[in-house]
Amino acid sequence: MEKRKITDSIVVHCSATPEGREHNAADIRTWHLARGFADIGYHYIIKIDGTVEAGRGEDLVGAHCVEGGMNRRSIGICYVGGMDREMGNAKDTRTPEQCLAIMNLIRKMQRKYGIPDARVFGHRDFARKACPSFDVRSMLAGR
Repeated sequence: MEKRKITDSIVVHCSATPEGREHNAADIRTWHLARGFADIGYHYIIKIDGTVEAGRGEDLVGAHCVEGGMNRRSIGICYVGGMDREMGNAKDTRTPEQCLAIMNLIRKMQRKYGIPDARVFGHRDFARKACPSFDVRSMLAGR
């Protein structure tokens, strides 16, 4: 896999799985490999209990947001959830533990790579999707 040459953005995703159903990086890796990916597309997965699991190597080009060339310039963070229990509607299913873990990981990546808040996005900022089922800008602003 190709090494990423620039890291100036973060893109936040959801796994588009039902509220309360736990998954992990191994599950998502299996799904992505079945879709023909070389590996899991995200760099980090955040489980329901707030555990952060490594996905694709942080230094590698991701496979999470082809729109706008973001795979080549961003870190992909995915939290488990994002759909209601019936899988009928997008829903912000983040637990308090996930909220804390997402913010901590974003801040860590921002410090490491010098990424400003203006370069932290939700996948929906690039694609016609609800993903990550919440407004990343509002989260960063503390709303």
